[in-house]
Amino acid sequence: MRVVPRELQTPVPCEGREFFIFTAKTRRARRKKGRSLSGLCAFAVKKGVGMIDQLNQFEKDALAKLAALHDAASLRAWKSETFGKQTVLSTALTELGKLPKEERPLVGKRTNEIKRALEAAYDEKEGALRAAELDVSLRADALDVTLPGRPLRRGRLHIATQTLRQICAIWADMGFQVYRSREIESDEYNFELLNIPKHHPAREMQDTFHTTLPDVILRTHTSPGQIHAMREFYPNPIRVVLPGMVYRYEQITARSEIQFNQIEGLAVGKGIRMTDLKGTLTDFARRMFGTTVRTRFRADHFPFTEPSAEMDVECFVCGGKGCSVCKRSGWLEILGCGMVHPIVLQNGGYDPRVYSGFAFGMGPERIAMLKYKIEDIRYFWANDLRFLEQF
Repeated sequence: MRVVPRELQTPVPCEGREFFIFTAKTRRARRKKGRSLSGLCAFAVKKGVGMIDQLNQFEKDALAKLAALHDAASLRAWKSETFGKQTVLSTALTELGKLPKEERPLVGKRTNEIKRALEAAYDEKEGALRAAELDVSLRADALDVTLPGRPLRRGRLHIATQTLRQICAIWADMGFQVYRSREIESDEYNFELLNIPKHHPAREMQDTFHTTLPDVILRTHTSPGQIHAMREFYPNPIRVVLPGMVYRYEQITARSEIQFNQIEGLAVGKGIRMTDLKGTLTDFARRMFGTTVRTRFRADHFPFTEPSAEMDVECFVCGGKGCSVCKRSGWLEILGCGMVHPIVLQNGGYDPRVYSGFAFGMGPERIAMLKYKIEDIRYFWANDLRFLEQF
């Protein structure tokens, strides 16, 4: 083969060569006088051998090399040698325009066919090598799939949250809206608007956490939410329950804590009577403790209701016969209730001569203690998994 620069007007072919091939390297070769130009072109077309024959031979050699590969590194090297910029395939496409017109379609078509065939062979070989590597890895690090798996520890809701949600779901099903109010309250909302003025003895029953701001405290009960709800919804009828955390500055014992949940309930409208209160709470008790549970109401006193009462349910441990849980009485106290005091209605914006209502309050932790025979309220906030994992 002989490479002849384009600038030569009358190229003279060497003996044993059929035609000339011009490449980009020819100009640089021409400047290097006295140096042989053989070997500078990308590929040679020997006498009696066509370009398509050379491409076919290239495909055959490449496939033979590919079949002999046994690792991923050799496969990457083969890919670079076969599809790189200086390979026969790339050069054939680059120099396609220098061929005679009648040969270009055949050479171009055959080049693309070979390229697609080699790419398919490469993908197949790559998949086979990956499968082989995986098989070797599995054999080296054998896994006994018959062994039992490691169990995942499932999280769960806290028992106080479970009880709180169960109670809220019952009231929601009975037509009451869940209404949330703030935990940091003013002295006015927490006491005075609920008919508990500064001199009232009820304040001595609720030791309070005070803040550094004057008359700003942590709420001691959820009852301030009654005033917020009435002032927000006036003059519409109200059916709400108010769940949330309350805080009291008390000595921590088996029966008392400095923080615990409460659920307050409020219904305001025209013509609401004590019989509505008793029927509503009895229906709640049956949904909470079973349809056969018995209830009773005992007179009591709360400053924000008049008249007031305590509600008991028949002990579900002994069936009313008397046991240690119910202190041999056969009854369990679960909540306090009463008709909303006229002063509280007036402070909420409702005229007590036109509107009436009832309210009630209960502690989810106390109900859970009765239901599950929990003897110490401190278990709820001790974060002891031995206790929490039982529910």
